[in-house]
Amino acid sequence: MDDTTGTLDEALERIHLSGPERDGWLSNHAPMAVEALVRHGQASAVHRWLDRYGPKLEEMPDAGSPVTARNWHEALGDPRRIAAWTAYFERETAETPWRDVLATWWPRLLPGIAAGATHPAIRVGHSVRTLLTGEESAPRVRELAHALGYWAARHQPLPALKPLGPAPSAAAALDRVPLVPDRSGGVRDRFAQLTGFPDWPGPGQGSDPMRGPDSGPGRGPDSGRGREQGTGTGPAGPEAARAALRELVRASTHRYATHAHGEPIMLVHAATAPNAVLRTLPALPGELWVPSLRAAWAASAAVTAAYAPREAAPVPASASGAPDAGELFALAAAHGDDHTIKFTDTALDVGDALAFSAARRAIELNPPVF
Repeated sequence: MDDTTGTLDEALERIHLSGPERDGWLSNHAPMAVEALVRHGQASAVHRWLDRYGPKLEEMPDAGSPVTARNWHEALGDPRRIAAWTAYFERETAETPWRDVLATWWPRLLPGIAAGATHPAIRVGHSVRTLLTGEESAPRVRELAHALGYWAARHQPLPALKPLGPAPSAAAALDRVPLVPDRSGGVRDRFAQLTGFPDWPGPGQGSDPMRGPDSGPGRGPDSGRGREQGTGTGPAGPEAARAALRELVRASTHRYATHAHGEPIMLVHAATAPNAVLRTLPALPGELWVPSLRAAWAASAAVTAAYAPREAAPVPASASGAPDAGELFALAAAHGDDHTIKFTDTALDVGDALAFSAARRAIELNPPVF
């Protein structure tokens, strides 16, 4: 996709006047939602959508002391330095091709994929998809810098996780994820209760994604903790990893149709987070695909553990018989909720009847904006 209307670049320039969070730590969903709107033929609705969403946003905070190549380790995971991280990646992407910046930082950021309720990683996925399929304009490259800066500032690995036994499929693995016992707190409190996930996609040759900040191709973990956080070694190679990741996106999207009644807003991330990783794979070296799969599984499982209901529910008749892709996304755009727009975008990537029913379920359950 390339936006010949110029709407996406205009929207990104508006959005970049704001920070990546609001009301303390809620994420700015605007860049992800407008990218999906433009991609699916709703460019004419973008500025109206931003006019309604914009009052929620806050200005980018002061940068403070800069992040540099020498001090980034100490700045990683410090949300007070969101603006400094953003400025760092703006400099990096101005001086170095964006693919090289991404390849360097992806393995450093991957252990913190669940940080910010997975929103930073999702924002990166939307940005990379745009850069891979359209013009590499300045606002689009700057959007990647903002997304990476947000991820670096919110970076926080999950607790040490143990494998809980193998699962034969992604759907079975999601069904076997242990739910956290105390749901009285927010996402960070819930993630802190995680102890282990099913071992999926199973043993094989591959690397562990949950490694320290210095890990990357040919590098060892930054600390002994990383090995505990993995839940298996994954498939044998990059293409197998991509196939497994597609299976995970499909299974988590389908599961939303029967489990969204638990937490319809938060559970979209069980699908949109791994799909963001899937969208990013073509821009990454092949040796990073297996660890990307393992991290995506950890993120999807973490959201499932924190927010899924204990029992499935039948798919309502109102959610079946979904229209075609264009009509379905038009319904999501008219609904206006940012999470619903992004989840419908993922459901269209999956592209089957149950995925479309899941998107209809999101439209039914999430509060409309318009």
